[in-house]
Amino acid sequence: MKNFKNYILFFLTLILISSCTSDFEEINADPNRIEEISPATLLNPIIYGLASHNIGRADAITFNLMQVSLPFPSVSGGLHRYDVSMNIGSSSWNNYYRWLKNIQEMQTAADTFEDNNYKAIALTLKAWVYANLTDLFGPVPMTEAVMGEENILYPSFDSQEFVYQSILEDLEEANQLYNEEESMVYLEDILFQNDVVRWKKFTNSLHMRLLLRISNREETNAFQKLTQLVQNPEIYPVFENTEESAILQVTGVEPNVSPWGRPQDFRLSTKIASFFLDHLNEWEDPRRSIIATEATQEIDSVITSIGYVGIPSAYEGPESQFNYEASTFNIQQVENPMQIFLLTYAEVEFINAELAQRGYISNAEEHYINGVTAAIEQLGAEIPENYFDNNTTAYNGSLEQIMLQKYYALYFTDYQQWLEYRRTGLPELPTTSTMFNNGVMPSRFYYPSDLAVENPQGYQQALEMLGGSDDINIKVWWDTQD
Repeated sequence: MKNFKNYILFFLTLILISSCTSDFEEINADPNRIEEISPATLLNPIIYGLASHNIGRADAITFNLMQVSLPFPSVSGGLHRYDVSMNIGSSSWNNYYRWLKNIQEMQTAADTFEDNNYKAIALTLKAWVYANLTDLFGPVPMTEAVMGEENILYPSFDSQEFVYQSILEDLEEANQLYNEEESMVYLEDILFQNDVVRWKKFTNSLHMRLLLRISNREETNAFQKLTQLVQNPEIYPVFENTEESAILQVTGVEPNVSPWGRPQDFRLSTKIASFFLDHLNEWEDPRRSIIATEATQEIDSVITSIGYVGIPSAYEGPESQFNYEASTFNIQQVENPMQIFLLTYAEVEFINAELAQRGYISNAEEHYINGVTAAIEQLGAEIPENYFDNNTTAYNGSLEQIMLQKYYALYFTDYQQWLEYRRTGLPELPTTSTMFNNGVMPSRFYYPSDLAVENPQGYQQALEMLGGSDDINIKVWWDTQD
């Protein structure tokens, strides 16, 4: 009887979805019509909504801060010069809390249906979003967040320590909830196609990322917990190859389409930064042709290719100093079909490489090579046989080398390059005299400007936990870099 009921509910869900517009955003706009049908109804809109927002922020923010690209011309100001606007984080704040409401509804439905797999997925998605929120801002509402229906319109803020404790507990619970013997019977999800094992590996791979994120706080024993997780793959399975990775395959079939309605805008008035291209050139890296166009220069009245050449971030002087047309992005990266990276096998292997480099596990070189290889392969390139024969790519035992290659592995992965830089201070990025903020990398975003008016008590509570001011140089709890 239960199976028959689920069968009927599955088709009712399909009927209701097909009666809506095909756009994910519209499906999400009126969840009350369908949220009681199954805990899976909101899953695809959540995945797509978060993925498309995050890849947009990677382009607009992370690329500029981390010297992947820069607007050009840009003689003064700009985020690549650490000129940070007050509302730079507002888009992520609003989007993340919007999707957290939907994740909460999904979890409630999973509880109603007593479906532990979907509850585990909801807990995982919640942890993913709250981690980004607290990493970007510091203290954030969590305990009283998305509780408007309970008439909590002005939520209090929770400390960063509490947020991390909560999300790590949620990931531990999620890992225990998964039932690989029980199928995900509803509409196929667009990330893992209802593969419970891959969802479980995503949960534990995210657990690895977040334990490493707080590892500079000795009181958390994060390295020890991370080591225990890695050494018990039967209990905590993680991604073992690129095919298992959390990479959203954007098909180009509505509504799963590129977030760039006009792909040409991806490279409009944009050049790739010298820092990003110079290392790839030194390594003769096959990712160059996938990511970038070749620069050109007029030589003897003929437009000639001069290879992959960028523009220095925060460059000094007029744009006329560059007598060449610098490399920009290949728009194929954002054309249908395309990929959106959430968390990949390459990242998992770089976490293992760092653990080994620090002496917690063994085989640092093997994990490093696996990470580099996977990072190249996830972009659709093939690693040359002699790639590691280069003195600059052969493993040298240093954290600096691991983090430089990880920087490239995290290309186009939301804010992760910036967050890892704040944790380690690596890779070492060049500075110039035209940079704002005394040439110091910002440590967080300002809170949205309307927060002080809409929730003054919560805002003041947050400022007290930050030490008294809403400043981009105040370090979040786990950021202990000098």
